[in-house]
Amino acid sequence: MFQKILIANRGEIACRVIRTARAMGIATVAVYSDADASAPHVRLADESVRLGPAPAAESYLKAELILAAAKATGADAIHPGYGFLSERESFAKACAEAGVAFIGPPPNAIAAMGDKIESKKLAKAAGVNVVPGYLGEIADTEEAVRIAADIGFPVMMKASAGGGGKGMRLAWSEADVREGFEATKREGLASFGDDRVFIEKFIESPRHIEIQVLGDQHGNIVYLGERECSVQRRHQKVVEEAPSPFVTPEMRRAMGEQAVALARAVGYYSAGTVELIVSGADTTGKSFYFLEMNTRLQVEHPVTEEITGLDLVEQMIRVAAGEPLAFKQDEVTLTGWAVENRVYAEDPYRGFLPSTGRLVRYNPPAEHSDDETRVRVDDGVAEGGEVSMFYDPMIAKLVTWAPTREAAIDAQIAALDAFEIVGPGTNIDFVSALMQHPRFRAGALSTGFIAEEYPEGFQGAPASDDLTRTLAAVAAFAATAEADRARRVDGQLGHRLQPPADWTVRIGGADHQVHVSTDGMTVDGDDLDLAIAYTPGDRMIAVEDEDGETLHVRIAKTRTGFKLTTRGASHMVRVLPARAAAYAQHLIEKVPPDLSKYLIAPMPGLLVRLDVAEGDSVEAGQSLAVVEAMKMENILRAAKSGTVKTISAKTGDSLAVDAVILELE
Repeated sequence: MFQKILIANRGEIACRVIRTARAMGIATVAVYSDADASAPHVRLADESVRLGPAPAAESYLKAELILAAAKATGADAIHPGYGFLSERESFAKACAEAGVAFIGPPPNAIAAMGDKIESKKLAKAAGVNVVPGYLGEIADTEEAVRIAADIGFPVMMKASAGGGGKGMRLAWSEADVREGFEATKREGLASFGDDRVFIEKFIESPRHIEIQVLGDQHGNIVYLGERECSVQRRHQKVVEEAPSPFVTPEMRRAMGEQAVALARAVGYYSAGTVELIVSGADTTGKSFYFLEMNTRLQVEHPVTEEITGLDLVEQMIRVAAGEPLAFKQDEVTLTGWAVENRVYAEDPYRGFLPSTGRLVRYNPPAEHSDDETRVRVDDGVAEGGEVSMFYDPMIAKLVTWAPTREAAIDAQIAALDAFEIVGPGTNIDFVSALMQHPRFRAGALSTGFIAEEYPEGFQGAPASDDLTRTLAAVAAFAATAEADRARRVDGQLGHRLQPPADWTVRIGGADHQVHVSTDGMTVDGDDLDLAIAYTPGDRMIAVEDEDGETLHVRIAKTRTGFKLTTRGASHMVRVLPARAAAYAQHLIEKVPPDLSKYLIAPMPGLLVRLDVAEGDSVEAGQSLAVVEAMKMENILRAAKSGTVKTISAKTGDSLAVDAVILELE
């Protein structure tokens, strides 16, 4: 077994590998860029080595620096995590040449599966179903237009070396191909050093299913069930679960056997994932097609661990050390249900724009494990740390397990309510809303789920009447506690202020009359049996109902009351003494000014393209500029028609959030 492992990665996956290595009695080495000098993975490891400046191209992507760090610290193995160098054949070869074990598959398997064009040819030869498409190299946009027309719209354009949702564009028409082909090439080159693009038929109403495989260096290969990864945004997975509510035992066996056949065809060992696209309209369950094979650990691997009881990182380490698998296919059992939500630094209320900044407050839900539920948080951040524009926006992965799918989803909702992050915007409200959505709970999923269910964007999960009344009670209780504190503080100066017992609480555009007394609370005349604990200054309130169920509500004071966040939505709640409510119209927040004539940078990033010049006429919805942030290109479009008056930025500029790019007449 290895004595010391260097983790060639950062963030939560570096912490994840370090924890398993430590449990196995193996020493660890962390590497870091200047942006991560104080990051948790650096503190968690036994040793650490600086690589270079913040940009990944100058630090985490420099194989020679990582190998030098391994040599300097005496590490005899390297775990690449995912992303960065994890699927670089050249890095796996360099490790072998340096006499350091690569904890992953052999270089030839990485090469075979890393090229999406060649991998589809190999898959077809191995008897695996493949999506119809064009697998040759495409020279330019004009050829791409011809090929797409021959295949038939809609089509998907993909970077050959792509992954993680980057370097992908869906085209419904020739215009989409013309607009997106070059952007796909640029993203492929920027993220993976390869600008080749292929085009394939887009399967409508598709479900994204993946099979986890695991093989050793002695020819043993097994599959560990499937994961449903259909809930995606911009081809980036948001929610994953295992098993899939769609896959039958017969489908699981057919998919698993094809995945193993493909792995065997390329001499695969270590952990890997065969990704499939399944037609949700096919009730026979036979229309599944090979998408790609990821020759590394997946972000969503924890849900497989939760239902199999296996530690996949430990298995990878043991396989790399030459050990055979300790179990056979018929010994793999799937127990219960697991769901994973990715907590991203992004603002779902502003079109999911990337968000950066300091984690002023970071308090994840408590982890626990019993026979009924398990809550697991995989993260690599800490309070006071920085969410940087240089890396992926994922802050944490929240994983829950329960005996049934419904219970695992309910555990997610409760854990998300207890997840407190102050600083950058996050998608916590959004993923909580997903967990509550009737269609999600019914398992009627497709990769178009988010676009179909939120066509006008996300405005928060709808609140039931019961929840609204509970929030009104919470706001009145908090206001009473605040008034009581004011009375006691002012009482030291000789004043005698009595907090009012009756409040008018406006929430969701409606007023509720709330009475608070030592005997209990009423909302609109109805008694509410709630146990509420709140001390002025608290950021989280626990509310227990008469059935013993606990609701966590995040609370922040505002000028006219409180901001209450729970169950997938943030509510601005106005709270006034009942006797003063009729005279309080002037306290209502002002309407923000109309900024539609400005094109404003919605996130920090690099201006990679300007599509207009001063004096140009533009139409609503027209592309005006492209900003690259967190390794993704974002097209900024005109909010209305007009003429370009002035341009305030140029291609290549680094933009701050809210920087003005141009102004319309």
